[in-house]
Amino acid sequence: MNTEFSPDPLQTQEIGELADILMFLQRCFLVGLSKELHRGKVSFSQFFLLGYLTQQKSLTMTEIAGRMGHTTAAATGLVDRLAGLGYITREHDKTDRRRVIVSITAKGRTLVAGIRQDMMESMQAMMTKLSGTEQRAWLQVYRKIQQFCQNQ
Repeated sequence: MNTEFSPDPLQTQEIGELADILMFLQRCFLVGLSKELHRGKVSFSQFFLLGYLTQQKSLTMTEIAGRMGHTTAAATGLVDRLAGLGYITREHDKTDRRRVIVSITAKGRTLVAGIRQDMMESMQAMMTKLSGTEQRAWLQVYRKIQQFCQNQ
């Protein structure tokens, strides 16, 4: 017999409330992130690309376009701007000169690390409003949401 607590699914009104809360939280986090990005003179898209590059040794322009959901031409614009700021480097693949390999520089890693640290400090302040049990439950829920989004 399953004795696990299983409440009823959220009703339409509650789903609407959750959607409103998520939109508010996105605005809240993005405004804070925007202030940090302004300091580094990068856009959200450029920051997301830098984030991808911190996770990978390098990416091709085609991989960047795919991950960002852009055309290769639009990805080239992002890369041009970041290269101009010294946050990334580009070089042609030694075996196929048509392929451009993009890597993050130490300056780019420093920018991403600084913004991530600011985000962590904001999260830590927010977490003081929750009990340890609530904090862990929140993390567990967000892990599930992340997994769902990664599978989309």
